[in-house]
Amino acid sequence: MVLDISESEAAEAIEALKGFHLIGQVNDSENLDGMCDRGPWWRAVHPHLATAHMASAESRLRRRLYELDARRDLVTALASSYPARPHRGSQPPEAIEVVDSLDDVITLIEQASAECEQEMITCQPGGGRPTAELEQAVARDTALLGRGVRMRTLYQHSARRHAPTQAYVDRIAPAGAEVRTMTDLFGRLIAFDRRIAFIPHHQRRGGAVVLRSPAAVAFLCEAFDRAWDHATPFCGAERTEAAVDGLRQGILRLLSKGLKDEVIARRLGISLRTCRKHIADLFQELHAESRFQAGYLAATHDLLRDTP
Repeated sequence: MVLDISESEAAEAIEALKGFHLIGQVNDSENLDGMCDRGPWWRAVHPHLATAHMASAESRLRRRLYELDARRDLVTALASSYPARPHRGSQPPEAIEVVDSLDDVITLIEQASAECEQEMITCQPGGGRPTAELEQAVARDTALLGRGVRMRTLYQHSARRHAPTQAYVDRIAPAGAEVRTMTDLFGRLIAFDRRIAFIPHHQRRGGAVVLRSPAAVAFLCEAFDRAWDHATPFCGAERTEAAVDGLRQGILRLLSKGLKDEVIARRLGISLRTCRKHIADLFQELHAESRFQAGYLAATHDLLRDTP
């Protein structure tokens, strides 16, 4: 029988049938010698036999899963012996862990996220996060919120004008996530259940330091709570304007300290161009001709008060 399909369509159909064990290759058949030069011959397989093949494959998979579970239990049991091992430094090995590889950091964060039961807090300085990173975070954060985990995130005010961050907040806020912003933040942090915290590696980009020391994690979480209390919720036009005022006051405060434009922009998580535009506007509003004069006029007009 000749089928009215192309060779590629036939090959695709054969692969599909092979996947369901509904065909088998004909081998070593004396009657078929020289009858075909287009590849192997196939024969139909009864569905009952195909089902038996699948059951066999399922059995092998279950044995493999059992072996993996057994190995995981052995590794978990081995981990309990590490605190008793000799180590250098004053902290036990599990209290502070330096991770150089970004892939390893992601794996550890995913594990901590999966084990999180009560709360996740994150502090994200530097303005808006990369779009790809935000897309990955949506699935993880939605799963957390779905389990009843409280999630709080701090950004800098500049993130309010970052479209991908706005879209991210619009997606997770209805699920219960809380997001606030401040002019300046104390540093990057992610912590789960006040039990484990991740901070950036001081030298390797993408690396991290994993903290499991109760005292260290508690200190970082308390710093987050203090910042959170002074931050502005990420919603509403009125609050956005308040955040812009806070950003401008932050620029004035750093100007009064004599910092350069590049440093101010980095500290506040904004572009150098945006920073210089704000500075030019402030100079014009204050009728200032120098950074020193701008700082002096800001102080005399009580514009350097502490703001979130």
